[in-house]
Amino acid sequence: MRKLVSIQIVKDIRPIASADSIELVTILGWGVVTKKNEFSIGQKCVFFEVDSFLPTEERFEFLRSSSYRKNDFMGEGFRLKTAKLRGEMSQGLAMPLSDFPELSENIEIDTDLAEILGVRKWEAPETESSFGTIAESFPTWVSKTDETRVQSAEGVIAELHGKPYYISTKLDGTSISMGRKDGEFWVAGRNALHKDDGKSSAWKYARKMNIEVSSETWEKDYTIQGEFCAGGIQGNKLRLTEPKWFIFNVIDPDTNKRLPLPEMLEFCENLGLATVPIEETGDSFDYTSISSLLDRAEGQYDSGTTKEGIVIRSIAPMYSETLRSDMSFKVINNKYLLKDKN
Repeated sequence: MRKLVSIQIVKDIRPIASADSIELVTILGWGVVTKKNEFSIGQKCVFFEVDSFLPTEERFEFLRSSSYRKNDFMGEGFRLKTAKLRGEMSQGLAMPLSDFPELSENIEIDTDLAEILGVRKWEAPETESSFGTIAESFPTWVSKTDETRVQSAEGVIAELHGKPYYISTKLDGTSISMGRKDGEFWVAGRNALHKDDGKSSAWKYARKMNIEVSSETWEKDYTIQGEFCAGGIQGNKLRLTEPKWFIFNVIDPDTNKRLPLPEMLEFCENLGLATVPIEETGDSFDYTSISSLLDRAEGQYDSGTTKEGIVIRSIAPMYSETLRSDMSFKVINNKYLLKDKN
């Protein structure tokens, strides 16, 4: 699971040209602009990743002018976004451990603090409400599809080096999962199962594409996961005139692992379903740095809008010690992040 806020170590500090009061610190693989002399190399800090939604507490009030958000879906709080300050990318927030008296000085590195500090992941209001009536919470037999960003897991680069891989386009929609369980067809959004009551656009799509009927012939209760893109979702970056579901996962219930790329492509072709665009495949992953992957993540969708980024995976399921899960991580296009208006 992604750690939105955790205890981390300051790895490096460097000055920013023509800036007397700020400097750039490195935490994990992220660059974060901080006040000058606030940290020293090797010091523990409380690190909040981009997309964290912080509660309205006094210690976060300095974020109000830049980060305050309020809506019926998320409530109110402070949303952390990528920013560019004096020509430097600043991604996340680092605060001294001394600002958090509820935390012990001996707290271990990498401790997840989201629950303790009341930090949630920022979600656009449309991500769940547009898919009809919520039936119940997200199914326990399915893993959520929130990929780890490479800056938070730099070790994956070395782990995947020399191994078969593929790169797919990160589409800017919302995650939808469908499948069968104990003879019943189900549909889920990012955070919940949805009722088949005529209000869900995902259920309507399943009927249109004959997925529910086709699933009755499957030899196993597969789970299909993909990015649902349409008007009214994330600004419809693909400029679609009608909804479309792009598959990135087919989960085998016997192993609880995704199908290897060739098998997933065949499965989707048999159902007449689109997959996320596959940009690159290779027998040997040879990217060596975060910066090279950030360059690779740049580009545009066919619509001409700035693309969100890329997702990188091993061709077949492969356990990652860094991720403590399957080898699958995302690289978000910084140009996309700087354009984000949410």
